Amino acid sequence: MMMMKSPRGRKLHLSKIYAFSCGKASFKEDHSQIGGPGFSRVVYCNEPECFEAELHNYGDNYVSTTKYTLATFFPKSLFEQFRRVANIYFLVAACLSFTPLAPYSYVSAVLPLVVVIGATMIKEAVEDWSRKKQDIEVNNRKVKVHYGDGIFHDMEWKKLRVGDIVKVEKDEFFPADLLLLSSNYEDAICYVETMNLDGETNLKVKQALEITSVLHENSSFKDFKAIVKCEDPNANLYSFVGSMDFEEVQYPLTPQQLLLRDSKLRNTDYIYGAVIFTGHDTKVMQNSTEPPSKRSKVERRMDKIIYFLFCILVVMSFVGSVFFGITTKEDLKDGIMKRWYLRPDETTVFYDPKRATEAAILHFLTALILYGYLIPISLYVSIEIVKVLQSIFINQDIHMYHEETDKPARARTSNLNEELGQVDTILSDKTGTLTCNSMEFIKCSIAGTAYGRGVTEVERAMARKKGSPLPHGVEDDEENVEDPADKEHVIKGYNFKDERIVNGKWLHEPHADVIQKFFRLLAVCHTAIPEENEETGRISYQAESPDEAAFVIAARELGFEFYQRTQTTISVHELDPVSGKKIERSYKLMSILEFNSTRKRMSVIVKNEEGQLLLLCKGADSVMFERLAKDGREFEEQTREHTNEYADAVKQNRDAQVDELAETIEKDMILLGATAVEDKLQKGVPECIDKLAQAGIKIWVLTGDKMETAINIGFACSLLRQGMKQIIITLETTEIKTIEKTGDKPAITKASKASIIQQISEGITQVTAGSSDAFALIIDGKSLAYALEEDVKNMSQDWLKLLNGSRTTLAIGDGANDVGMLQEADIGIGISGVEGMQAAMSSDIAIAQFRFLERLLLVHGHWCYRRISSMICYFFYKNLTFGFTLFLFEAYASFSGQAAYNDWYMSLYNVFFTSLPVLALGVFDQDVSARFCLKVGQVEQFGPLVLFLFSLFSLLYQEGVQNVLFSWLRILGWMLNGVCSAIVVFFFCVKAMEHQAFRKGGEVVSLDILGLTMYTCIVWIVNCQMALSVSYFTMIQHLFIWGGIVFWYIFLLAYGAISPSLSTTAYKVFIEACAPAPSYWLVTLFCCTLHPPAILCICSYEDAILSHVS
Repeated sequence: MMMMKSPRGRKLHLSKIYAFSCGKASFKEDHSQIGGPGFSRVVYCNEPECFEAELHNYGDNYVSTTKYTLATFFPKSLFEQFRRVANIYFLVAACLSFTPLAPYSYVSAVLPLVVVIGATMIKEAVEDWSRKKQDIEVNNRKVKVHYGDGIFHDMEWKKLRVGDIVKVEKDEFFPADLLLLSSNYEDAICYVETMNLDGETNLKVKQALEITSVLHENSSFKDFKAIVKCEDPNANLYSFVGSMDFEEVQYPLTPQQLLLRDSKLRNTDYIYGAVIFTGHDTKVMQNSTEPPSKRSKVERRMDKIIYFLFCILVVMSFVGSVFFGITTKEDLKDGIMKRWYLRPDETTVFYDPKRATEAAILHFLTALILYGYLIPISLYVSIEIVKVLQSIFINQDIHMYHEETDKPARARTSNLNEELGQVDTILSDKTGTLTCNSMEFIKCSIAGTAYGRGVTEVERAMARKKGSPLPHGVEDDEENVEDPADKEHVIKGYNFKDERIVNGKWLHEPHADVIQKFFRLLAVCHTAIPEENEETGRISYQAESPDEAAFVIAARELGFEFYQRTQTTISVHELDPVSGKKIERSYKLMSILEFNSTRKRMSVIVKNEEGQLLLLCKGADSVMFERLAKDGREFEEQTREHTNEYADAVKQNRDAQVDELAETIEKDMILLGATAVEDKLQKGVPECIDKLAQAGIKIWVLTGDKMETAINIGFACSLLRQGMKQIIITLETTEIKTIEKTGDKPAITKASKASIIQQISEGITQVTAGSSDAFALIIDGKSLAYALEEDVKNMSQDWLKLLNGSRTTLAIGDGANDVGMLQEADIGIGISGVEGMQAAMSSDIAIAQFRFLERLLLVHGHWCYRRISSMICYFFYKNLTFGFTLFLFEAYASFSGQAAYNDWYMSLYNVFFTSLPVLALGVFDQDVSARFCLKVGQVEQFGPLVLFLFSLFSLLYQEGVQNVLFSWLRILGWMLNGVCSAIVVFFFCVKAMEHQAFRKGGEVVSLDILGLTMYTCIVWIVNCQMALSVSYFTMIQHLFIWGGIVFWYIFLLAYGAISPSLSTTAYKVFIEACAPAPSYWLVTLFCCTLHPPAILCICSYEDAILSHVS
C-alpha cells in the first residue's frame, strides 16, 4: 500500500531524527550496572600502554580457530584416536605383545597400530593446517594504527591492543570490536555490512557520539584521551552497554557506536575507532561455538557391530581357555605325558598341569591377543579415506556447479556421505531456498486502475488447480514464464509490462497526477543507498530488503530515478509533466519511521522544494486501510479488489516511544495505490521436489505466508499435486475466533487444544482408512505449537511417528535464521544464496541451488550409502574369514596359543594385502549409473519391461531409507559367509595336506607350509569375493583386486629372501617348498572352487531382501 499524508501535516514540528534509528543516546537502566559484575571492562583510549591499562592485562588480537597447537597436537590427537574402543583394544594388545603372553612378536603387533593411528593423525594435521593457514592470513592483515603525535602506520591485526586508535578505510573489515569515534561524514555516521555475522546483505548505519564527531583528521588524535567503561565480553551481537568519560563528562554508549569484527565498512571513505574487544573477546569469536558433532546411522551401527565382535572374541577366548585348562590338567597323569612335546613335567606356568587354572587364565589373555584379527584394525581409517574421496567427487560434480555465481557444491564434512542416501524427511525454508530471493516488480494498482500484464507462477498454479483460464488471456505455456535462473533479466528486480504507463505514457492516463505521486513515493520512501558504476554510470541500490530494492528500481524505470542520498536530503530525477523532460528534485529528509514486524509499514517525513511537509508511507494492506483519511478513500474499493487478487499470487515482505509517536503521525492519509512483487521460484524447483517425492521422501516447507497463499505456492512448486488429499489443521475457525474475542486465555487454550486434537484425529482416520491416495498435511504456526505439546503428541502412535520419526532428517536453508535448523537436523544443507554465507558456513554440505539437492541425494547419496554399507560388510567378512582360521587352527593344536601364520603375514593382512580393493569399492562402485538414479518417475516408452524398470528405479533410493543394505540380517549373513569361508579353507587345507608327502624328498607339511598355503587361499578367496561383489568395474578395481594377489606372491619372494633372523618361518618357504609343489597350487585352486556355494547363499539372501522391499 502507498499513501501520502494530507496537507494538515504541515503544522507538525519535529526535531531532526536520523534514519536507521540513529540519534542521541541517553542513560538507561542498564547503564547503572556499569562497574558491577559483568560490566567491569575499562578501556583507556589512545593509551594502551599506560600503567592502569597494563594492570587489566587484556588479551591480544591474535585469533586461532585450529583444533590443535604444536604443543597439544600429539596428546590431544592421541586422545581423540583412543576414544575408539577398537583402538584401545589394539593398544592393550600391543603392550601385551612385549610379554611372554604374546603369540607373535611385538614389532608385528605395534607396526599396524602405528600405521593406522599415524595415518589418521596425519589426516587431522592436514585438515588443521588448512585452518592454521586461514588464521595466519587473517591475523596478518594490516590496519592503520595511531602511533602517537597524530601519525598512523600500518600494523598487523594480531598486534592490536585494547585502547588502540585505528583508521579503517572503505571496503575493509574491522579488525576488532571498535568504538566508532568519527567518520568522513559530518554527522559521524558510517555504513556497515554484517553479512559475515548474521547473513544479512542490507547495510546497517552506525553513528558516533556527537562529542567525538569532529575528529576528522589524523592530527585530531594527537592529544585525544578518553576512558570507556562497558560490559564484559559476551556473545550478544545486538547489545552493548557502556559509557565514555571524555573531558570530564560522561556519555552513554549503545550498540549504535559498536563496530563488530569481521563486518565491513561500506559507502564510507574511512572511520576512526577505539579498540574495545580483541581476539577471542570479540563478539564474533564469542559466538563461534563448535558445531554439533554428527555421526551417521551407519557409523553408529558399525560401533555396535564392533562391540558384538568383541563379545564373540571374548567367548571364543573363554571357550578355548576352558578346553586348554582341561587338557593341560590331564597332560601329566600317573607319569604319562599326553602332549609330551610340551614337556609338562618340566615347563613354565603356561603349560604346568599342576597350575592348570593359572595356565587357563594366561591362555585367555593370549587368545584375546591372537583372535584380535576378528576386529578390523584398519576399518576406521579406511572409511575416513573413502569418505574424503567421496566428498571430493561431490565437490567436483559439474552437474552441481552453478555457473552464474561460480559456486560448486562443497561438502564441508565427510562424516555424513552415506546419510545422504537415507533421508526420509526434508525440512525446507521457502524464501531464498526454493525462491530466488530477488523480488520483481510485476503489477501495481494506481487510482483504482490495475497495471501490469505479467502472470506469476502461483497464478498459473491456481489456474491449473481450478481449471480456469489465466488472467488477461495469457496462454498456460510454461515457456512463456521467464525464469531468472534460466536467463538473466536485462533489469534485475523489474518485470513490469504495460504499454499504458511505460516510457512516460502515464502522462496521458486519466489520473496522471496520482500516478506521479505514486512513483514519487516509491522513489523517496525507502532506506536504500545508491551506488554508481564508474564504468557504465548505471545506478544500483543497496536496500534493506529485496522488495524495497524492486520498488526503487521500478520507480527508476518508470521515470523517477533516485540517484543521491545524504543524511538530510534525497535527490530524484523526475519526469516533468509540463515539459516532458527529466528534472532534478531534492527532498529534505526530516525523519524516517522504520519498518518492523509489529508496525508492518514504514514512513518518511520530507519537505519538498515548495516547502510542503509530506508524510509518505507504504505498508501492508492490513494496517494501511485503517489509517486513511475520510477524503482519502476515493480508490479504496478498487484497490482492495486488486490487493486481494495480488495476495493470492504474490508473497510480500524502536523503542516503544518511537512506535507510539509513529502511531500519532501516520493518520489521515490519502490512498494512492498498491504494488505486487514476486519472488520467483528457482530454476528446476518443481521438478526437483517432484522427483524427491516420487523417491519416497517426505518434504516439509516452512513459510510465513497466509494459508491460502501457502497452498497456492505448494501447487506452484509441485509440493502439492492434483489428486492429493489435503489435511488442513488450523485455528482460523469461526468458533476459535469468537472465543479469542472474549480474551479468556484459559478458555482459548482449552478450546484451541481440543480443536487441534479433533482435527488431528480426523486426519489420522483419513490416512489409516486404507486409501492409496497421497496425502498432504498443511498446518499453521499456532496449531503446530499445540500439536507439539506432549499430551497432544502422545495421543496417537501415527502422529507421534510423524513428529518424532527416528529416520534421517535433512534441513535446507539459506539464511542466518536457518542455522539452528541446519545444526539440529541429521544433515544440514546450506544454500549459498543472497542472504549471505552464514547458513552455508554452518551447514554440512553447501550447494548453490535447491535443484542440486536432487542429484546430491538420488545419485551421490544412493551411491555413498551403497558403497559404505558394502565396504563395511566386506571388511567384517574378510576379517572373520582370516580370524576364524586362527581359532580353528588353535583348536586343532589343542588350544596351545600357537598362531597358524607368520607374524608379518598377520600384521600386513589388513594393511596391504586386502586394503586397496575395499577402498576402490568404497570410492568407485556403482550399481546403476547416475542417469538411472535420476530416472525416478520418467517412463519414456510403454511396455512391461519399461514399467518394471520404472518400479525398480523408484525403489532404488528406498534401499537407504529402509536401511536394506546394512540391516542386522545382512551383516550377520556376511559374517556367516566369512565363517563358512574360514571352514572351507582350514579343513580343506588340513585334510588335503595332513600326513601327505609334500616335497620330492618325502617331507611332510610343516606349520610354515600349512600356514602359507592357508594364507594364500584366504588372499585368493577374499579378493574373488570382492570381484563378485563389485557392480561396476574400472581399471583401478582390476588393478587393486588382481594386483593385491600378485603383490602377495611378490611379498613372499622378497620377504622369504631376507635373513632368517627377520623372516623367521617364512625364509625361502615359498620359493623352495611351496612353488615347486603341485599340491600347493591344487589346494589353492580347489579352495577357490569350493568357495562359490557360500557366496551364492549370501547373494541369494540379498536378492530375497530386495524382493521383500519391492
